[in-house]
Amino acid sequence: MITPTIHVGELALNDSGAFKIGPFGSSLKKSELVKSGIPVAGIENVLPNKFVKGFRRFISAAKFEELSDYEVLPSDVLVTTMGTIGRAASIPADIGRIIFDSHLFRMRVDTRRVYPPYLCYALNSNLVTSQLKRMARGAIMEGLNTTILRQCSIPLPDVPKQRLIAGQLEQADRLVYTRNYGLELVDTLLPAVFLQMFGDPTTNPLDLPFTELGDYLSFVTSGSRGWADYYVPKGARFIRSLDVRMNNISDDEAVFVKPPDGAEAERTRVEPGDVLLTITGSRIGRVAPVPERLGGAFISQHVAILRLKPGILPEFLSMFLSLAPGGQRQIARAQYGQTKPGLNLDQIREMRIPVPHINHQQRFLEVVKQVDRLRAVQREAMRQAEHLFASLLDRAFNN
Repeated sequence: MITPTIHVGELALNDSGAFKIGPFGSSLKKSELVKSGIPVAGIENVLPNKFVKGFRRFISAAKFEELSDYEVLPSDVLVTTMGTIGRAASIPADIGRIIFDSHLFRMRVDTRRVYPPYLCYALNSNLVTSQLKRMARGAIMEGLNTTILRQCSIPLPDVPKQRLIAGQLEQADRLVYTRNYGLELVDTLLPAVFLQMFGDPTTNPLDLPFTELGDYLSFVTSGSRGWADYYVPKGARFIRSLDVRMNNISDDEAVFVKPPDGAEAERTRVEPGDVLLTITGSRIGRVAPVPERLGGAFISQHVAILRLKPGILPEFLSMFLSLAPGGQRQIARAQYGQTKPGLNLDQIREMRIPVPHINHQQRFLEVVKQVDRLRAVQREAMRQAEHLFASLLDRAFNN
């Protein structure tokens, strides 16, 4: 049986204000917000298929009466019109009194025809996003064109089938969330183990010797500019500041270069066992050891290479520099008062680090390897959960 399709606009409840953009700035001024009262929902509260409570803006009861046309009710659907446009979430039953702001679009639908969570999954699918892009005719969309959204078509089986599809997607979505939460928990293990093995660096309960980081650096340098001219689809890995996460170098948005010949490029080539530290911009202070797989990569001007002498393991140094009571406090202190945050090589050399016995560091390294294996298992589980969700979504809306 062929599933009928329908325009999103046809699902509106028989009410002139069923589909509505939030109040413009002149209707809700910053000066009218209060510290507590009736919440104002914004784009931060609307994630794909999930409405997140936790509000930072409020209005008085009197202002709410003035803006009552913008109230949000259970089973309404909110869609973001600014920022990451097109995210949709249905409103839970226990929402209470609340209004929405000018960056959201409220859809009050006929629930006899459409199950709101099903509609949200449809709106968040490639089916609708591709239609939005096509109907925008290539224009740069600074905000969501709600007229175009109304014209988008979605499959509309009967409501029991919609509930079944939404239930399956919700279960898969919950599995993705659970796997992601598992990964977050894994990331908390190493800092906890480090503090248990070596103590809080600010109090130094084990009375570890401290020295300047420069005493254990055989080489330190920062990257150079102009690498964008050498980007290629395949080649040597190029590591930017956004690739350097705490104690990990991400492959999520990897880019590659064909490096130019010469000493300047060779100077910025990393080796396994180096430690990379971001030194400028909003990501300053991120640090990670270089694994074997990234030996021979190159770095941008926002990243520094720390090459170590014997006596300090890269995993130990990376973990120390990533801790708030360790390196992060020193990094923040070095930037204090600067107009443009950044670290220079002398500041890096002058950082104070603990130097436990190498055997003690080796024991920590064994824990790092165990956690890395656990992280790999969790990442694979996460990949499978995301694939399951994507497959179900594609089956529901792209047939």
